[in-house]
Amino acid sequence: MTNPTIATLQKRRTQYALGRNVSLSNAELEALIKEAIRLTPSSFNSQSSRAVILFGEASEKFWQLTEDALRAIVPADAFAPTEAKMKAFAAGVGTVLFYEDQDTVKGLQENFPLYADAFPTFSEHSAGMAQISVWNALADAGLGASLQHYSPIADEPAAKAFNVPASWKLRAQMPFGSHEAGFNDKGFIADEGRFLTYDNAAIAAE
Repeated sequence: MTNPTIATLQKRRTQYALGRNVSLSNAELEALIKEAIRLTPSSFNSQSSRAVILFGEASEKFWQLTEDALRAIVPADAFAPTEAKMKAFAAGVGTVLFYEDQDTVKGLQENFPLYADAFPTFSEHSAGMAQISVWNALADAGLGASLQHYSPIADEPAAKAFNVPASWKLRAQMPFGSHEAGFNDKGFIADEGRFLTYDNAAIAAE
């Protein structure tokens, strides 16, 4: 199948070997990330997704703070792999911290009480879409990235270090940079156990 969206999805892979051999400037990358999030759909057009975009030393600081928090709970004799991960994430050009604004969610619950119980789930949908939008945009720009989930352990250190509003809830972290390694082939489970497809003829036949 020849389709630009599919081509982007094929390029988007989890990359842990990150570097700083990137031709785009920080300003260009910032603009790319912002536009990807702006264009991401959200329930009721709530636009609940938020982001803290970190470059260079700021990105390194986040991963050091996360490493420090992890060091307090991971046994010292088992910490080496965790430390190596933190260093690998910090080696990239930057990190996007993805948040969802809980004040926006609460406002929707108040304004649309019929759907009140659903809005937290809708917010998570928006978060996931914002993350894949940014990941795809970075992939199209030739950059590698991975999606990490060091919440809630990273929440408080990040909030203090980067003046994050209290209503923003950290949902994921995306370190990104140049590709410094290749990828293994990606396997897929069988379509038969994953998809159901019907057409009018099939429905009528029943």
